[in-house]
Amino acid sequence: MEKEPITVQGLEDLKKELIFLKEKKRPEIVAAIAEARSHGDLKENAEYHAAKEQQSHNEGRIQELTNTIAIANVIDIKNIKDDGKIIFGSTVFLQNLDTNEKIQYKIVGKDEADLKNKLIYFKSPIGKGLIGKSKNDLVEIITPAGVKNFEIIDVKYI
Repeated sequence: MEKEPITVQGLEDLKKELIFLKEKKRPEIVAAIAEARSHGDLKENAEYHAAKEQQSHNEGRIQELTNTIAIANVIDIKNIKDDGKIIFGSTVFLQNLDTNEKIQYKIVGKDEADLKNKLIYFKSPIGKGLIGKSKNDLVEIITPAGVKNFEIIDVKYI
């Protein structure tokens, strides 16, 4: 399998989620299944079927996290010489030239991307459009929502 880049924080978050699912959520689901079984006939036992479905989802997520952690290529941006270029893991401060809005993004891997928290996937249209650019560059990026124009105000390796 191909290694997938991830930030130090992203890997820590995945490990915390894995521990939670294994040590807290799994026992809760097992207890819910046992409780539902005690109610008798399993064919028409909605609680049992719901708990089994929850168990399936939980085990699937555990497997997914285990695989992701196994192929993770951890990139610690703090150990890379800051040459002002936007790279994986860097934090980018932008000004949207169309709306005058100031935006801050961190360029991350797919398993930690979360637009609400301003974490963008490095292979997304905006991520691809920013990688390799520098402070004060003007960037035009074609996104599914249309063309966006940005000025790069600053780049930090934090």
